[in-house]
Amino acid sequence: MIELFYWPTPNGKKVTILLEELGLPYRVTPLNIGRGDQFGEAFLRISPNNRMPAIIDHAPKEGGAPLSLFESGAILAYLAEREGRFWPQDPRGRHEVLQWLFWQMANQGPKFGERGHFSRLIDAGDQSYARRRFGDEVHRLYGVMNNRLYDRRYLAGDAYSIADIAAFPWTVNWRDQGIDLDEFRYFKRWFEELSARPAVQRGLAVKAGEPEDPATLTDEEKAGRRGILYNQRARPAPPEGLL
Repeated sequence: MIELFYWPTPNGKKVTILLEELGLPYRVTPLNIGRGDQFGEAFLRISPNNRMPAIIDHAPKEGGAPLSLFESGAILAYLAEREGRFWPQDPRGRHEVLQWLFWQMANQGPKFGERGHFSRLIDAGDQSYARRRFGDEVHRLYGVMNNRLYDRRYLAGDAYSIADIAAFPWTVNWRDQGIDLDEFRYFKRWFEELSARPAVQRGLAVKAGEPEDPATLTDEEKAGRRGILYNQRARPAPPEGLL
């Protein structure tokens, strides 16, 4: 059984899509990041970066104690390798997938996330440069995918892989990102094909309890949420340690 610490964000949905594609049994442990569940001591022992998703494989195939992992890219690679699917067995194909998985983790996810962050800020001064900067980056990265897909079916070649699964959830909100799909016709073909996959649809639909209505939060609660999510600084290390 795979235990998934989850909140329905693009990074969380990468993992639910792959679990659905693999047909693996899993249990969702909701992790409300707005409420600050990610800072609990028990979760930090699994995910020291205080971010979800994270997993515990309670029955690793090689046996032994349960295995925990954090970082969505590492989780995708582990699960795909565990099952021998969506992950090429030859070194050349495997590294083709890895470079696009790393591209997603280092480029698409952070830049799309920053665009969303600055587009939501309404009381933090002039955000015009940040919005233009990350809006342009999002547009550029759609172009990277479009140019990659003009002569191949999937990001890493002819086979659907974890590279596609990693990138897809970040593109679901293309309208809100200011993207015209007709400008990126090769990407559009890929997006429509993946959108039609039943496992992708099931993975996107996974919830973590009833969705929270922001309108029900008081101004104080909203301010508290912003304090949790934004402008974090380092947590102090325990006083006893290796020196």
